[in-house]
Amino acid sequence: MVNTLRKIGAEFQNWRKLPACVFWIASWKRTPHITGEKRSRHYCQTALWFGLAVATAMVHITIGMDTSLAEELPVNDARSNGSSHDRRSDVGDEADYYRIVSIATPQTATDSRDPNWKPAEDGIPLEVSGIAILDDRRVAVSIRKGEVWILDHVYDEVPDRVTFHQFASALHEPLGLLKWNNALVTVQRTEMTRMVDIDGDEVADLYETLASGWGLSGNYHEYAYGPQADRDGNLWLTLNIGMGFQGDQRSRCVSDPILKVSQPLWRGWAMKRESDGHLRPICAGMRSPSGIGANAEGDLFYTDQQGNWVATNSLHHLREGVFYHHPESLASMTQPGSTIEGITSIPDGLPYPDALKQFTAMRPPAVWFPYKKAGQSATDILLDQSDGKFGPFAGQLFIGEFTQAAMNRVFLEKVDGEYQGACFPFRRGFASAVLRMAQGTDGSLFVGMTNRGWSSLGTSSYGLQRLVWTGKLPFEILEMRAKPDGFELQFTRPVDPNAASNPASYRLNSYTYLYQSTYGSDEIQTRELSIDRAVVAEDGLSVRFYTSGLRRYFVHELDASGVLDVDGQPLLHPYAFYTLNAIPKIESELAAP
Repeated sequence: MVNTLRKIGAEFQNWRKLPACVFWIASWKRTPHITGEKRSRHYCQTALWFGLAVATAMVHITIGMDTSLAEELPVNDARSNGSSHDRRSDVGDEADYYRIVSIATPQTATDSRDPNWKPAEDGIPLEVSGIAILDDRRVAVSIRKGEVWILDHVYDEVPDRVTFHQFASALHEPLGLLKWNNALVTVQRTEMTRMVDIDGDEVADLYETLASGWGLSGNYHEYAYGPQADRDGNLWLTLNIGMGFQGDQRSRCVSDPILKVSQPLWRGWAMKRESDGHLRPICAGMRSPSGIGANAEGDLFYTDQQGNWVATNSLHHLREGVFYHHPESLASMTQPGSTIEGITSIPDGLPYPDALKQFTAMRPPAVWFPYKKAGQSATDILLDQSDGKFGPFAGQLFIGEFTQAAMNRVFLEKVDGEYQGACFPFRRGFASAVLRMAQGTDGSLFVGMTNRGWSSLGTSSYGLQRLVWTGKLPFEILEMRAKPDGFELQFTRPVDPNAASNPASYRLNSYTYLYQSTYGSDEIQTRELSIDRAVVAEDGLSVRFYTSGLRRYFVHELDASGVLDVDGQPLLHPYAFYTLNAIPKIESELAAP
């Protein structure tokens, strides 16, 4: 409780950070995990938070600050760099470049955390949990209630002609949807299911089990996500671990006697259904792996969410035999078919780089998403395959964000055989928690939303929206690449050479996290890095800046607020967060025999 009050107090130290305090209070999402005495303490804390939130709202009203989603706390306020707080009035809003079209965003009768939650009185409870693009007029969506619907006229600029047609029903919380071989495939709690319309009336006639065999205890958190097809036509799924077991649920778990962990079979694993129908466990160490997706090279990734053993949200490269971070998944390590063996101890409370040295079976994430600065609950993964129809980011990944009702962007590169890269803020202001995304035939992104059971920003509890590029080119950091002695930035528009070559235009620091059994981690071992010099390319589209003190396995946070384009405009999003798993070798080292 003392730490809680300190955190709230810290948010109040500067009136500019008042929106962050409201946001932190509103988005605290651990309620479902606590019981007994802890729950009683939580009720007291909630009452305090509510009072503080009301007081904060009154202050906003008094000083005339805009608390709408479109002007929610700017990324620049993630750090106290006062020089860039007011830049948004110069550069414009995210909506100038990417506008949101609401297809269905109804108001519900109850709060998202209400134990007696009810959907809106009118219409379909469109808690979108999966999206499949059918053609240039229609999409199919799965909803948490256990149904699949086909929506027509969803590309209309004014979507007042949208129609809804039920395709499937009686599913158990499907959390993904894939158009696959003239059928729709989903993963529900107990199985991967193929749904086929045999007679052409757009209603599923056949429900076929494609795969099953993972464990269930009845725990609330035992979600199953997917499927995602890989380059060879295999179908992947990921399995949430159970949390806060009650009653006899533990009796349905498997255990590892050495590590003393227990979970239902294969919980915390990624599994692959191969072309012969066999379902194989592939890799482990997951907590809440709610997003699966592929990059342009066809490699698969998953997202994980902050919690115990997970310092902050993260993006991981899926590979056979790899362990990521959550040890409770190792309850299945000795089961037949396991691709992981021989782990006998787990370090606890070490800085992450030290934990990787001691725990050699664990592989680092390709990207960390610093908490609040780049989201609070990472969800879906989408590859921009529009070839420019969605703007300048073709080939990059977009990551859904639940709590902040937002979307982040990721650039990846490979160094020494490992993926690493940078994440960037991209778009805020969706109507509810972003859970699923799909790219339409015109390049726009369909965004499926639901926040029942947790909290998020937004005006709705669920719905479907579409994100459309306006055709205007935003001034952004397009890529951030690691170099032996610094980084290289590529921009979407030519930079002003005087501003971009000035080392004072940049701020760089690095930090890491604790690998620990408690919930999340603060940023630790923070160090400011000086920019020695910055060199602008002749075409003005890239800058190479030099610094000393790069640290492996550390996040390197860049603030490029001083960089301007040739028209004197600042960056729309000046922040980048690069996860440095490997420092590139200098060219002479690469050429050495």
